[in-house]
Amino acid sequence: MIKLLTFNPGHFHAALVQKIMFDKVSKEVNVYAPDGAELATHLKLINSYNTRENNPTNWQLKIYKGEDYLQKMLDEKKGNVVILAGNNQKKTTYINEAVQAGLNVLADKPMAIDKGGFEILEKAFQKADAHDLLLFDIMTERYEITNLLQKELAQNKDIFGTIEKGSLKQPAVEKLSVHHFFKYVSGAPLIRPAWYFDVEQEGEGLVDVTTHLVDLIQWSVFPETVFDYKNDVEILSAQKWSTPLSLAEFTMSTRLDTFPDYLKKDLKNGVLQVNANGEMIYTLKGVHVKVGVKWDFEAPKGSGDTHYSLMRGTKAHLLIKQGKEQNFKPILYIKPLKQTAAYTKQLNQNIKKLSLKYPGIALKPSDEGWEIIIPEKYHVGHEAHFAEVAKKYFSYLKKGELPAWEKSYMLTKYYTTTSALSKASLK
Repeated sequence: MIKLLTFNPGHFHAALVQKIMFDKVSKEVNVYAPDGAELATHLKLINSYNTRENNPTNWQLKIYKGEDYLQKMLDEKKGNVVILAGNNQKKTTYINEAVQAGLNVLADKPMAIDKGGFEILEKAFQKADAHDLLLFDIMTERYEITNLLQKELAQNKDIFGTIEKGSLKQPAVEKLSVHHFFKYVSGAPLIRPAWYFDVEQEGEGLVDVTTHLVDLIQWSVFPETVFDYKNDVEILSAQKWSTPLSLAEFTMSTRLDTFPDYLKKDLKNGVLQVNANGEMIYTLKGVHVKVGVKWDFEAPKGSGDTHYSLMRGTKAHLLIKQGKEQNFKPILYIKPLKQTAAYTKQLNQNIKKLSLKYPGIALKPSDEGWEIIIPEKYHVGHEAHFAEVAKKYFSYLKKGELPAWEKSYMLTKYYTTTSALSKASLK
């Protein structure tokens, strides 16, 4: 029986892991945290899942409030899987201490936000291996349907060919993610803790959301590959820049009327400068990759967080766009380098085969070449992907081991992001 321990849930992702119930997972969950608004928000979300009209959950929480919440959790050890989603400043240390105490860990990204943290993470994985424990991070974007299909097509030599090597000026893979500080979660405005705007606690843009993008590149270009990250990754360039937030915007997002003292170092003429944006170009096994993340305060009406992805193959480019033209919904395109009758025939045959795995998908001509028509049933939303990650992790726990490539992906990913940060210049 898997029994969850929720540790200081300062981020709403901790609750999303519990949006549904799971087989072989105890309904009793022990929560350890200091008293305050973050804990209250977490408990409110869990209660909303327990009391919703359709398919309510039945979580039974046992809550410990106190400043010694870490030691209490480690001493009591009332479960076997720690859920970590909150302030990232000490997250890697908490991961290491949980493993030292004999606990498995399911952690929100990022697992490490700087080179020092990465070195601790390496040691935590070594300890986990020695004691048959599983560390895993929450990579929800692998379950988004356009990312799934882009990966499938990238491995199809008839449609995509093989990945180009690219160059510094024209990388073979480009991924850009646009996010927003103010948005809605589970139907309600998201109230962020003030520390979320302090990059010393949350992490800079280059080491935060970029973890999803770096993971997707490893997963789609080199599936199930065990990397030698110190030799397979080379950072070519990296830069970072800030998003300005007025006090009114900060108040709207946090419900606080003033900036706390720890944010005053980032104030410029009364405006908060959040170092949340970044861009890196690197090579992974010789393939040139460009990754970027951008944060705005609030999305235009009718839109939300967006994702852009380009993969350059020897036969076609695979493109995901999510702009105004796509009504802010991700659309996957195939752009053949040579639009011949023979290629079109092969394309139709292969999409027909792929539709056996994903019933309902189809092709239609577009300005980009071809658009993949994806039935609405596959667009389940970001929040539903947390359950998919949890199911995968629980399946690994039942087997008693993590695939070697999963461990390699995590170490390679955080080596990449933290190395990029250490080399980044201000834009």
